[in-house]
Amino acid sequence: MTTGGLNRAHAIQGILTTTTSTMLRSEKPDEFSLFDKLFDEAKQNLMKQAQEAKADGLIEVRFNTEVVRMNGAPKFLVVHAYGTAVKFPSSKKTE
Repeated sequence: MTTGGLNRAHAIQGILTTTTSTMLRSEKPDEFSLFDKLFDEAKQNLMKQAQEAKADGLIEVRFNTEVVRMNGAPKFLVVHAYGTAVKFPSSKKTE
């Protein structure tokens, strides 16, 4: 998994996305350290999707964060993550 490109031959398998979220408790409305857990969950979800797609890796991975406020409801922390799943060509050995 990388947030950059890849300087080697690869085939694009597709775009993978995931969203993780958590509700902030009313007694701790500014507990933004919870974003760390959400980032970890998002990374794990992307890696699981890549494995299921039989991809060799993820490139150009991006994360967006959001604090969602609703009238009369608690705040939610949200992390959106996406990346490009790639497959490396198999190298054939000749004898």
